[in-house]
Amino acid sequence: MNANRRLSLVIPAFNEADVIARAVAEADDSLAGLFDEYEILVVDDGSSDETVGIVRATARPTVRLIAHETNRGYGAALRTGFAAARFDLVAFTDADCQFDLSDLGPLAALTDRVPIAVGYRANRQDPWRRKFLSRGYNRLTRFLLGTRVRDVDCALKVFRREVLSQILPESRGFFVNTEMLTRARQRGYAVAERPVTHRPRAGGDSKVSLWEVPKTLRVLLAFWWANRRTRPTVLSAQIKRPARTARLPFEFEPVRPVARPAAHRESA
Repeated sequence: MNANRRLSLVIPAFNEADVIARAVAEADDSLAGLFDEYEILVVDDGSSDETVGIVRATARPTVRLIAHETNRGYGAALRTGFAAARFDLVAFTDADCQFDLSDLGPLAALTDRVPIAVGYRANRQDPWRRKFLSRGYNRLTRFLLGTRVRDVDCALKVFRREVLSQILPESRGFFVNTEMLTRARQRGYAVAERPVTHRPRAGGDSKVSLWEVPKTLRVLLAFWWANRRTRPTVLSAQIKRPARTARLPFEFEPVRPVARPAAHRESA
């Protein structure tokens, strides 16, 4: 149990009707045993299937549904969730159930020492081609942008909220992880990493295809060129909280976060 820690978990989803019910259930069950208080924010990115209806039907008091009217992209969905998060720790994961969310416990514990804690996929359960491309991409981002981590796109990360507000992504697509960790390096934020469990996709289709590779490389090179002279900055020990954000351009169904009864918060 992460005593006195409160966490917001963001789950972006696009046409994930086959797995979203399981994703929400696993998240709720895992977080109940890890945190005193938490919320799960499912950001539907303009799905054309039954994703929204399934999330609404779960009727779990810790779940909030945020719906984009149109598909804006993975990065945009994450930014929407980050902006709506209420608690001091903010995490995210994907809706494909490839991660064991009990790993959020030790990741959150690392934020006592550093502002950003990231996972890297141990024994990664993806096709060989995707693992090969990922290995090359990680080497490229470390060389060009100094991301410093071994698995930049691992979708299990925890941030202190006041730090996350300083590195919010501008990119809408899958470059979002690289962008945030590069901005963290530029601002001098320490990052800790640890291995996390990785599983085969539970269902549905991956939204990452070979067509995304040239698009992401173009974004990477343009970002590198624009930031090639940027040096890390030294931050003061105290970071001011951001001003209250303006009204967000999406509809959501707010549900007040609830603390779980003590019997449900015991660690497995």
